[in-house]
Amino acid sequence: MKIIVISDTHLPRRARTLPAPLVEALSDADLILHAGDWSDWSVYKLLSAYAPVEGVAGNTDPPEISQKLGFSRIVEADGLRLGLVHGHLGTNSTEQNAIHTFAGQQVDAVIFGHSHIPVMHTVNDVLIFNPGSPTDRRRQPQYSFGIITTQMGKLQAEHVFFDAK
Repeated sequence: MKIIVISDTHLPRRARTLPAPLVEALSDADLILHAGDWSDWSVYKLLSAYAPVEGVAGNTDPPEISQKLGFSRIVEADGLRLGLVHGHLGTNSTEQNAIHTFAGQQVDAVIFGHSHIPVMHTVNDVLIFNPGSPTDRRRQPQYSFGIITTQMGKLQAEHVFFDAK
């Protein structure tokens, strides 16, 4: 299973369209995970044209999005449990807020956004993953998103980095 992982798209404020490298990756996606800060519900509709979409709301999203999606969820995909959260709720670092959201719950990955900083490492055999942003790199050298592939109950994650929107 190929899962495209994105966050912090901020459309149409930060970009008018999805960047070409992301569109190319979406072409054969089985699932899309969005970790918040969509900025407009039209992004959900746009992504849904490629594959099923699961997502959560972020701190800049309007009430329409938070009411429809909530701020955290566990997505089951190919026998794996993927915790999805934006990471803005709490008093610790974004990463620690995200991890704390799923404390005491069985998850194979914690996927978050908010900081726009790509992160990939494991804590207690749980993948901790922030895809960065495909449209607003802030102080990062490149734009980014993630791809998670699953096979036989195992997952493998990678970042896709690119320069041009």
